[in-house]
Amino acid sequence: MRERAVELWLAALVIAAAVVIAGGFHAERKFHAGATVAFLAAYLVAKRIKFAVGAGYTIPTQLVFVPMLFLLPTPLVPLVVIVGSVLTVLPDVLSGRRHVDRFLIGPADAAYAIAPTLVLLVAHAQTPVWSHWPVFVAALVAQLVFDALLSTVREWLALGIPPKAQTELFDLVLAVDVLLAPIGFMAARTGDEMGGGWLLVAPLLGLIAVFARERQARIEHALELGRAYRGTTLLLSDVLEADDEYTGNHSWGVVNLALRVADAMGLDAHQRRNVEFGALLHDIGKIAVPNEIINKPGPLTPDEWVVIKTHTVEGERMLRRVGGVLGEVGAIVRSSHESWDGSGYPDGLAGDEIPLEACIVSCCDAFDAMTTDRSYRRAMPLERALAELDAGAGTQFHPRVAAMLAELVRAKAEAAEAVERPAPALSPVRPAAPATPQ
Repeated sequence: MRERAVELWLAALVIAAAVVIAGGFHAERKFHAGATVAFLAAYLVAKRIKFAVGAGYTIPTQLVFVPMLFLLPTPLVPLVVIVGSVLTVLPDVLSGRRHVDRFLIGPADAAYAIAPTLVLLVAHAQTPVWSHWPVFVAALVAQLVFDALLSTVREWLALGIPPKAQTELFDLVLAVDVLLAPIGFMAARTGDEMGGGWLLVAPLLGLIAVFARERQARIEHALELGRAYRGTTLLLSDVLEADDEYTGNHSWGVVNLALRVADAMGLDAHQRRNVEFGALLHDIGKIAVPNEIINKPGPLTPDEWVVIKTHTVEGERMLRRVGGVLGEVGAIVRSSHESWDGSGYPDGLAGDEIPLEACIVSCCDAFDAMTTDRSYRRAMPLERALAELDAGAGTQFHPRVAAMLAELVRAKAEAAEAVERPAPALSPVRPAAPATPQ
């Protein structure tokens, strides 16, 4: 209901503005039904091409819209764009893929045409001549600014998406519009001299459509591959848990801690995925270690420690055999027991030689191990584990990672304590003393 109301109001405002422009300004070109239909058909084709960029997609309508501004009666262009935007939804509505309410989106999608049209009309620059280039630049800037502002407000009011979250997507979409605008202007120049010369943009639209389909196929393939890698990761985790229940449960504990640290440190999506998979599989090599060593109820002998320390190399070997993303995660698994001062294993890496993702996994692994029961000892009290974490910062652990983990753990503990703390008892209410007669 919220989205419908916003789109309805925007549709009414955009249509009203387009009607006012059409009736309030003089057109330097005469109306030709054939040219209008041709532009409308080309616009519909361009609107159906969705090229994935970032988290959304862009549409190459600039290749048709810019010539339209100069080769059709300029005051009528917003109305033509509105009709094109509404008709674009028609096939999806008729096929049942979209609800009939989606027609309301058409006019608001066409709102970007209003600002550049007004700039050209006010400046009396309705023909594509080079002497008007400052006006054309101003019209393009007006289009981009108006489109960005309106889209931001529209998504915020209709869908509740904060403006800050939309910035990255708009940057990519606006960049595409800027790059296509000069090509559209040259098409307008050609059409002004050769009649239907603007149709030279048709092969470019076809080329973009081919690239868009290819890109979409690659994205879908990448998603399928990502799901396969995640499924393989979970399967390996299940195998590890079936082989050793404690190790499997411990790995999930490390994942939860590691992802919180990764988010707090601002790691990107690629690094975050490596942290997640690395934390889940950091002990996968223990499958190759005898259970009597893994579950030994006392301290390990030097020879047993040698066997235990092979699990990181074995884990890397297993993941490299899977390849792809998990092959990359194998490097994180191999380094998950390195120490900041170089005293770890298997390679004795130190400082920034250790991948940041491995530092996060290592620190969270040690903290989870300290705060859970093991076969040979009970879990440490939280304060003692935090003291061990602080003491190991800069020697065993990456100092920034250790500080961030300690901060997150303390904040969570304080929040839990505040929730569990009983409310102070209320003092008994005494009746008010009677007023003293004056």
